[in-house]
Amino acid sequence: MRSVAAFLRAIAPIVVIGASLGTTLLGGCSLLPGEIDETAGWTPNKLYTEAKDAMNEGAYDKAIKYFEKLEARFPYGRFAQQAQLEVAYAYYRQTEAASAIAACDRFIRLHPNHPNVDYAYYLKGLTNFNEDLGLLGYVSLQDLTERDPKAARESFDAFKVLVNKYPESRYTPDATARMKYLVNALASHEVHVARYYMKREAYVAAVNRAQTAVKTYPGAPANEEALFIMVKAYDLLGMNDLRDDAERVMRKNFPKSEYYTRGLDKTLPWWRLW
Repeated sequence: MRSVAAFLRAIAPIVVIGASLGTTLLGGCSLLPGEIDETAGWTPNKLYTEAKDAMNEGAYDKAIKYFEKLEARFPYGRFAQQAQLEVAYAYYRQTEAASAIAACDRFIRLHPNHPNVDYAYYLKGLTNFNEDLGLLGYVSLQDLTERDPKAARESFDAFKVLVNKYPESRYTPDATARMKYLVNALASHEVHVARYYMKREAYVAAVNRAQTAVKTYPGAPANEEALFIMVKAYDLLGMNDLRDDAERVMRKNFPKSEYYTRGLDKTLPWWRLW
């Protein structure tokens, strides 16, 4: 027992010195310029106001930091839920699509009955709708129909929920207009792929993609070309009955199609003029 007591007495000065040194180091760290939290002691209203000011000035990183501090410090306050939406919008303005969508999904999951949940669906759809093509897309002027349609489908799905669940929302008219564009864009994507297969004489694959456009996106203007591809491909495959069926559908839906009048040689069926 005496040896243990002696040992403790021996190391006591070291422990005290170590504790003092640790306190000194910690105190020194708190004085480092980058480590000072200027928001310490701010009220929820102060944090929200400063975050909105930063947002209005285009300082989105700063706004996001303030909104996240607001939610962390005052999770049950009246500003916390609004801060979650503001973060999503800040990420959207910063063209950080993945973060914006994740923030929208989080708000929808946590607050499915919130009065502003319609805005979360709208912002999610808008983020996917406007997803940045990147430098290559801008340089090549790449068309939406030639890109991976994943973002377009997710945009359409978010707008669809908004329109169906919140028909009176002030965001519904714009969402509806964007959905109409997306339907044709998605159909055009399928037609673009079908056209690719036609050029490579992969006629069965071309028919399959054209059928997908017609069945999945009825009424889309792009289906005029989809039906033409089907008529042409079936003819080249020697499937005359299916060719005639496709032509009947095309004439019913597009009676004034330009494909009927192209070319000057009237001795050949119209689908053989190309």
